[in-house]
Amino acid sequence: MDMPVWNFDGSSTGQHRGHNTEIVIRPVALFPHPFIENAKAVLAECYYPEGDVERCNTRKIASDIFAAHKEEEPMFGLEQEYFIYKNGKPFMWPENGYPAPQGNYYCGNGTQVTGRELALEHYQACLRTGLKISGVNAEVAPSQWEFQIGPCIGVEQGDHMIMARWIYQKIAEKYGLEINYEPKPIKGDWNGSGCHMNFSTKAMREDGGLEVIKAACERLGKTFLEDVKFYGGNNIERMTGAHETSKLSEFTYGIGTRHTSVRIGNDVAKNGKGYFEDRRPASNIDPYIATARLFSSSLGYEGPSTSHLEPQPWWDALAAEVARSAAK
Repeated sequence: MDMPVWNFDGSSTGQHRGHNTEIVIRPVALFPHPFIENAKAVLAECYYPEGDVERCNTRKIASDIFAAHKEEEPMFGLEQEYFIYKNGKPFMWPENGYPAPQGNYYCGNGTQVTGRELALEHYQACLRTGLKISGVNAEVAPSQWEFQIGPCIGVEQGDHMIMARWIYQKIAEKYGLEINYEPKPIKGDWNGSGCHMNFSTKAMREDGGLEVIKAACERLGKTFLEDVKFYGGNNIERMTGAHETSKLSEFTYGIGTRHTSVRIGNDVAKNGKGYFEDRRPASNIDPYIATARLFSSSLGYEGPSTSHLEPQPWWDALAAEVARSAAK
């Protein structure tokens, strides 16, 4: 890419190491700017001045994994759920108490649906930027929405998701709103927010692909305890077995199921090929490392390690729960 390498002050962002505070940014993708005419938006990776990969640069990790197995042609489609927030609570929720219970909001129309103008403004901005955004819909809770990014091949999925999130932050800033990606921001009988990952390889999309999909699911059943660590922080609060989720402490898959870890669509089963949906990822995933982990675990390749993650308190609690279940 014919773009100059630049730098910024890493001491202002907590990214520097030692006395040399510069963080070098190397352009990796270029997009039409969604808000400024005759301008471009540049996506860049971060490096230390010595040339080492900056510790938060998970794009480089994912890019290397996908490049090593490009013959697989890994294709993704991510479903990004979120809440629109204002002043620390869901947008347009009552000042005191709660709105009407869930049931009349999902893909709904009418006065009970809030935030549509913002969701559509974001959608249009993504289209202007050339992102592979597939659609938007109102979600199960009021002021909860979803947008879909994909289909994308390999690291492009992370690039387009990161750009879509960046665009939304800019739009929300204009209105004094927040885009909340917490997995379970509202406790109680309200849906959490996920980022379901739809995934396939070239072999899965060809004749006989259903058996390849089932083999991938069997592999995921052996690595699930490590895989879920890459699926977002505090995801254990969302993955309880209720509200269209499975339990994080077990791995299951089925045809047309939405209470399992993985869903294989009825159309895929009928056609004998296609894709599968991993329903475990939380809304706050790092799209680079999460897609790379799903890809590598489902195919039996070496993938990202937990050394790239900040340890979470719930990891030990989850492992103990799995051990207790196995002992029964």
